[in-house]
Amino acid sequence: MKRPEIVSRSQWLDARKTLLAREKEHMRAYDRLCEERRALPWVRVDKDYVFDTPDGKKSLADLFDGRSQLIVYHFMFGPGWKEGCVGCSFLADHFDGANLHLKHHDVTLVVVSRAPRAEFEPFKKRMNWDFPWFSSAGSDFNYDFDASFRPEDIAAGKATYNFRPYEGKMEDLHGESVFVRDPDTGEIFHTYSSYARAGDALIGAHTFLDMTPKGRNEDGVMNWVKLHDLYEDYKQADSCCH
Repeated sequence: MKRPEIVSRSQWLDARKTLLAREKEHMRAYDRLCEERRALPWVRVDKDYVFDTPDGKKSLADLFDGRSQLIVYHFMFGPGWKEGCVGCSFLADHFDGANLHLKHHDVTLVVVSRAPRAEFEPFKKRMNWDFPWFSSAGSDFNYDFDASFRPEDIAAGKATYNFRPYEGKMEDLHGESVFVRDPDTGEIFHTYSSYARAGDALIGAHTFLDMTPKGRNEDGVMNWVKLHDLYEDYKQADSCCH
């Protein structure tokens, strides 16, 4: 790591105040961006989507779990996969902590993948996650919200990801889709979706790293990240059931 200039405390304070002004400018700009996001027009969801859950088949309306706002994370776990995407898993490590608070603020956060539930539940158990994770297998949900792609659409150049033509080969990618439900009419609207590096804003570990002298310290995007049980010092919590 290359050292920056070494200065006196008063010189450091001057530099820090200059940066603080830029940080405040950035935060105000982000606040304005969030206002614009909330002001986006809505699209009514008319299609009946069905999800496989531990409690049986459920509709999109059921996923709200009594709240008016729903965030769906499209987790990369396609049919036949044995493990989830490492990047998705890194992000998902933050979900259980967030859900402690979101569920008390009229927001339900769930995860949806195209793989059958029986295929990703062992991985969820291995990762020791508690958040709701449902399967959209057999429905158009992931396709309609541009997180999964049919091979024939990829071949024909009809697939889109991150609001532009998709030129990759993978049939499942990641993203977030947000919905709101009118409590009086039961109508559901799609309000927002984001993909690719937009999910970076949801990774709290990155925010911590961005404060440090070495930053993210990576040669490629998240190329240092592992499934959390593959780090050398990982210890599985003892089970109360033997």
